[in-house]
Amino acid sequence: MRILYAADYNEMSRKAANLIAAQVILKPDCVLGLATGSSPLGTYKCLIEGYEKGDLDFSRCSAANLDEYCGLTKDNDQSYAYFMYENLFKHINIDMANTNIPDGTNADAEAECKRYDAAVAALGGVDIQLLGIGHNGHIGFNEPADSFAKGTHCVALTQRTIDANTRFFARREDVPTHAYTMGIKTIMSAKKILLIASGAEKAPIIYEMAAGPIVPSVPASVLQLHNDVTIVADAAALSVLLEKAPELVEGAPKA
Repeated sequence: MRILYAADYNEMSRKAANLIAAQVILKPDCVLGLATGSSPLGTYKCLIEGYEKGDLDFSRCSAANLDEYCGLTKDNDQSYAYFMYENLFKHINIDMANTNIPDGTNADAEAECKRYDAAVAALGGVDIQLLGIGHNGHIGFNEPADSFAKGTHCVALTQRTIDANTRFFARREDVPTHAYTMGIKTIMSAKKILLIASGAEKAPIIYEMAAGPIVPSVPASVLQLHNDVTIVADAAALSVLLEKAPELVEGAPKA
């Protein structure tokens, strides 16, 4: 596991985008594992800039997203399909037929999970998987549990997540209560993993993930077992790690 220091969110985004860009250049038909949320927005903007400058060509790339809310159509502005289209796909030359996101409208959870696992497998697996991390160590919607989930599965969202999402919906009853997510085994099957984190609120969990025990109560801790993981985090997110285990961080300013 490599842990790279970035001064701030913008530098974190640039460094993460450079790693993804290198994958696209080295393997033009690569499979990109993508994430949603606020953390990757800067990374996506940098990738869009690279495309607009003519430095990046996504025409042969495929994409597989981590997760999707159950019950939301692709054109719902709170769906992850909508998020990806608005924040990345429509700005680059990726073939939309080669983008893959769980179908939130499929009410048959078992069938949808099997379909999505098969779709990712048919791509030959993910070449580089982009991840964010939750305050409790979740990756995708893999929440703290008694064991590590394996394949794509349907999860009941925590009340904290549901409450936080109410601000995005006109009515509380419209807030999704479940989501489809790639499982830990699927994530760990990616050839490379890139996790990004920004902000002081992520500092305790970054330390637990990188320097703590590997336990399903901290889902991201399993990344310690992967042979090609890069963490790019800003100074605030690395503050606890820099205090307790500075030797694990590359590129931090000398005290």
